Amino acid sequence: MKKTIIFLAILVIFFYVSPLSGQGEPKKDLPKITALRAARLIDVQRGTVLEKPVILIEGDRIKAVGPGLAVPQGAAVIDLGAATLLPGLIDCHTHLTFQPGAYYEDLFRKSPMDAAVLCHLYARRTLEAGFTTVRDVGAEEFIDIALRNAVNEGLVTGPRIQAATLGVGSTGGHNDLTGFSPYLDFKGFSGIADGVEEIRKLVRLEVKNGADLIKMMATAGVLSEEESVGGPQYSLEEMKVCIEEAARWGKKVAAHAHGAEGIRMAVQAGVASIEHGSLVDEEGLRLMKERGTYLVADIYNHEYIMEAYAKMGYPAKLIEKEKQVGDLQRENFRRAVQAGVKTAFGTDAGVYPHGQNAKQFAFMVKYGMSPLQAIRAATLDAADLLGWTDRVGVVAAGYYADIIAVAGDPLRDITELERVTFVMKGGVVYKK
Repeated sequence: MKKTIIFLAILVIFFYVSPLSGQGEPKKDLPKITALRAARLIDVQRGTVLEKPVILIEGDRIKAVGPGLAVPQGAAVIDLGAATLLPGLIDCHTHLTFQPGAYYEDLFRKSPMDAAVLCHLYARRTLEAGFTTVRDVGAEEFIDIALRNAVNEGLVTGPRIQAATLGVGSTGGHNDLTGFSPYLDFKGFSGIADGVEEIRKLVRLEVKNGADLIKMMATAGVLSEEESVGGPQYSLEEMKVCIEEAARWGKKVAAHAHGAEGIRMAVQAGVASIEHGSLVDEEGLRLMKERGTYLVADIYNHEYIMEAYAKMGYPAKLIEKEKQVGDLQRENFRRAVQAGVKTAFGTDAGVYPHGQNAKQFAFMVKYGMSPLQAIRAATLDAADLLGWTDRVGVVAAGYYADIIAVAGDPLRDITELERVTFVMKGGVVYKK
């Protein structure tokens, strides 16, 4: 009797789960196809404009691009009418974990907890402004890693992030000076390292905790309390060790560098990019071109600093330093463009409000670039600096479906990029 019951039970199970029951195998959901249409697409690879493009998107990737492509039956269609499509923009110099407010309140009444709570807002604003990928080049307490991971897991809305974690700098250097009494103790993870062994150890700590790249403070800075704006703050030997140790772990190094001597040293040491580059000289430009070093120059934020920082209580000394370098940085950017130095778009967003990143395009055009060159700096060339030329920076088959749209033609009016009307990242629409 027991055997009969077991046999009948098996028959029941077999009937309900077997393909022979007439139900068949459960059908898997096929990847959804989306067809995106608009009036034109800027092809940054060829430097041309594709009229009446159709972009077929499957999952998070682009399947095909072309004029008049047939739209598969059942595909979702997004028709943007007279809009211009571009690849999602890339900002190679952001600080998503902070934004300027009242100077002394930020220092004394806020903590990394505030940064951790607010940074997702800055990430969303950046994405909605059309920047689907960023490098975040300096954050306290590994908050940028947590933000990157949350974005990757779909828990937070934001751009793709390459995170640098703590800046690597010397005692008394750009990320070690507040101008306060030495008895005031600001607790937290330290990015301070002196000498080759300390630098090696700090780079390893950062890699251990998830750094995608390393940020090295090669020179003095503007918004810190040094007397110098651009004096070197590491020896050539220390810089070389930082690059060597980062390379051991497959990481590039971005060098904060304002002064001419420090820029030359950082390029000779082998950095991937010079950030700011305010006082670069002819020899520095020659070395950068020769070695393929990128310049990431934040030539818009001078406007915001001069307008807003005194009102927020920033010390006059810091504002005076900005006065010294702002116009020089822009003229040196012009010289770099004329010399053919590789240039990637980077704004230092966080020094000014997030979501306003695209304001820099007009300044890049004013100081020597064509609109197409400026767009390439924020797409194809920026992707090259990130080492992501196989996934972002162009609208082509196999790449992530990171696509934005503007109402007008940014090749005629580059400020159109300040008014992004449509944002798609990985096939998901975030702004329409």
